[in-house]
Amino acid sequence: MRIVVTGAAGFIGSHLCEKLANIGHQVTGIDSFNENYPAPIKERNVIQMVHLGVKVERLDLVCDPLQAVLSNADMVYHLAAQSGLSSQASPEVYQRNNPLATETLLKACSALRVPPFFVHISTSSVYGKSATGTETAVAKPISDYGFSKLASEQIALSYSHRNKVLTCVMRLFSVYGPRERPEKLFMKLMNHIVRDEEFPLFEGSLNHKRSFTYVDDIIAGLVAVIDRRKECIGEVFNIGSDTNTTTGQGIAIVEKLLNRKARIKTLPPRRGDQHHTYAQIGKAKSILGYTPRTCLEEGLSKQVAWHEKISRG
Repeated sequence: MRIVVTGAAGFIGSHLCEKLANIGHQVTGIDSFNENYPAPIKERNVIQMVHLGVKVERLDLVCDPLQAVLSNADMVYHLAAQSGLSSQASPEVYQRNNPLATETLLKACSALRVPPFFVHISTSSVYGKSATGTETAVAKPISDYGFSKLASEQIALSYSHRNKVLTCVMRLFSVYGPRERPEKLFMKLMNHIVRDEEFPLFEGSLNHKRSFTYVDDIIAGLVAVIDRRKECIGEVFNIGSDTNTTTGQGIAIVEKLLNRKARIKTLPPRRGDQHHTYAQIGKAKSILGYTPRTCLEEGLSKQVAWHEKISRG
C-alpha cells in the first residue's frame, strides 16, 4: 500500500514509518521540522527511515500545498501535532497546529478522486483529569492541548460521518521508548541522572498513575488498522497498556537500571496534569486483535540501552 505519515520525523512517527517500510509498504513522510524539539534530533530519526526507502517531505500542513504528496495514497496516518503540556505552547499555536492543520489535511484528502483512509492519532488527554473509562466516556479535557486534540478528533469524525474521508481515531496513552522527546518524563529523567542534575518534578506527580506504553506496542495497534479498515470506519480506539503504574514507580525502575538516584526538585503543581490514566482496550482487542506485550521494566531497559548508545555518540 501507499501510505503517508504526518509527523514522520517525530518520536512515534519515525517508528511507524520504519515499521510500515519493513513490512513492505511504500511510505512517504511529512514533517515541518518545527521547533517542537531540536531539528537535529528529528534529522537523526530520519536517517534510518531513508535507508529503508521512506521519502520524507518538509511541509507545513497549514500553508504548504499537499495535493502532490497525497496523490495516490491509500492511507494517511496523521500524527503531526503540537505536543502536550511540556511544550508550553500558546492556545493560538495549539489551535493552528492541531484542529486547523487537521482540517486542512482532510480537505486536501477529500479533494482527491479516491480519498485515502485516514487514521487520526489522538491522546488520552481528551478525557481530562482521569482517563480510566472506555471510548464512550464523556471527554472533559483540562488543558489547551486536550481541548485542541478533542476538536481535531471531531473534525476527523465529521468527515467520516459525511463520507467525505473515511476515518478512525486512535487515543494513545503515555508513550515512551527510544527517541522519546527530550522534555518527556523518562528521557528527561535519564538525561538529568546521567548529568547529575536536579530533576524537576511537579508536586503530586510521584503518585500519579499512568498506563505507560512502550512505543512498539503503540505501533502494533496503529498498524493493525490496515487490514481492518472497514471495521474501523468512524470508530474511536484506546491504544495503550492495560496496566498502570505510578510515576514514582517508573522513576525507581530507571534509577535501578542506571544504578544512580535522581535528585528530585519539587515544583508547584502543574495546571492541566492528568492524575490517573488506565487504558481500557477491550474494543481494540475485539476489533483490532490488539494486545500490548511490553511491561514497563522491559521497555525502560530498552530505552536506557538506547539512551546509553546515543550518549556515547
